[in-house]
Amino acid sequence: MSSAVLKLSKSEIQKLKTYYTDYLLNKKVPYSDFSAKKNGISITAYTSGKVLFQGNNAEQEAARWGNATGSPAKKSSNLPKNFASLSVLGSDEVGNGSYFGPLCVCAAYADKEQLAVLKQLGVKDSKMLTDDQIRKMSITIKELIPYRLLVVNPEKYNEIQPKYNAVRMKVALHNQAIRLLLEQIAPTKPDAILIDQFTSEANYMKYVKQEPQWVEEKIYFVTKGEQYHLSVAAASIISRASFLEELDKASLELGRKVPSGAGKPSDELAAKLLRQGGIDLLKKYVKLHFANTEKAQKMV
Repeated sequence: MSSAVLKLSKSEIQKLKTYYTDYLLNKKVPYSDFSAKKNGISITAYTSGKVLFQGNNAEQEAARWGNATGSPAKKSSNLPKNFASLSVLGSDEVGNGSYFGPLCVCAAYADKEQLAVLKQLGVKDSKMLTDDQIRKMSITIKELIPYRLLVVNPEKYNEIQPKYNAVRMKVALHNQAIRLLLEQIAPTKPDAILIDQFTSEANYMKYVKQEPQWVEEKIYFVTKGEQYHLSVAAASIISRASFLEELDKASLELGRKVPSGAGKPSDELAAKLLRQGGIDLLKKYVKLHFANTEKAQKMV
């Protein structure tokens, strides 16, 4: 098990608390502001300003919020100079950590001539935007720049998951979205391709080479990719808007609010669905391999 510690301001810690709302734990850790658990990673924010991340991939989760001193992440040394001003194809995913709802992966191409417009629009890290802002901004972004969006609904996800682990599934989807977008914008070629890093480059290459077709162009990987180029931020916003739209559809179908995340509200709704229609109904709305399924079954 790995760990990482950040030193953050009160306002930054409040942003963390808002982001991890669906993962908050009821237990009270002494001298802490809050504690949460997401995808097996424990997050504890202390009143001193220190935030402790513990678990597999703890460093990667912590890197979303800064480096060990709490200041913004340093420029990745492997990126070309003036990377933020280049024409870049970026990709990101949303829904990986949510029990209910789909997995959405988007690749977006931001030509250097469009960067000023995207910046003026307010495109930035989707975690810093409200759901309402994301929904509205996504509509405008999709009219401005080329993109490819892949949405794997829970039923399809559950069909694929036994054959593809979660990381391999994301690798396959990112590869497909990037490949399709490259075909869409051809003969234009981006100056670079950037993936918001969710696994090591070596791991990505191991899995992508198992796909029937894979992008052979040089790909850059960096955590907090939206800070390095607006293409990744745009892809994140489009993915998030799609994810929210799918949750809305599920809420209408079920006649009750479907939560995001993997907290207690998800367990409670899953238990209700099991009582209503068993596993056949549940698998239409959730990612069955999450621990929430077992919790819901125990509640039933």
